[in-house]
Amino acid sequence: MIAYLNGKLAYKSPALVHIDINGVGYEVQISLNTYSRIQGLEACKLLTWLHIKEDGHTLYGFFEESERSLFLLLISVSGIGASTARMMLSSLQPEDITRAIMMENEKMLESVKGIGAKTAKRVILELKDKVKKGKDHPTHLSLPVNNTIQEDALNALVTLGIARNMAETAITRVMKSDPLLQNLEELIKKALKSL
Repeated sequence: MIAYLNGKLAYKSPALVHIDINGVGYEVQISLNTYSRIQGLEACKLLTWLHIKEDGHTLYGFFEESERSLFLLLISVSGIGASTARMMLSSLQPEDITRAIMMENEKMLESVKGIGAKTAKRVILELKDKVKKGKDHPTHLSLPVNNTIQEDALNALVTLGIARNMAETAITRVMKSDPLLQNLEELIKKALKSL
């Protein structure tokens, strides 16, 4: 197994890079998330995962361990291959995918090309406990970048003194009953009523 590559970026595109390590060029498939982190760099270290199939070997590269871990969780789900997992990490930030799984937000997962309702449900069902166990989820839910209405509501409820797990459950319940709800105040009020 190749754990990581550390070298000069000989070629960069949003989908793949060539890393030159002592005169050997490695082609590495990357997500848009990783590309956004390395596009200004001349050299970098990419954490990798090697996908071995009958018709070839493909290296996937990740700027951070959290992205690689999420990728490995995603490909563990039946029906999600490496290409689909990379598409998910290109369409959504890793924190957004984690949040969607924990909040059971199927609509967010379905917004990714190639992910239908059944696959979104399967991802949530199979990964919800793993994501909660593997992550320090309060930190991930409190990230100021890419705030969502559920995240803002959760932070508001926690600030009001409601236990985080109870607040998460209430928000999930409200979003399941009204998935198109986009008003923060209304979400908070409905979540408070459902407690």
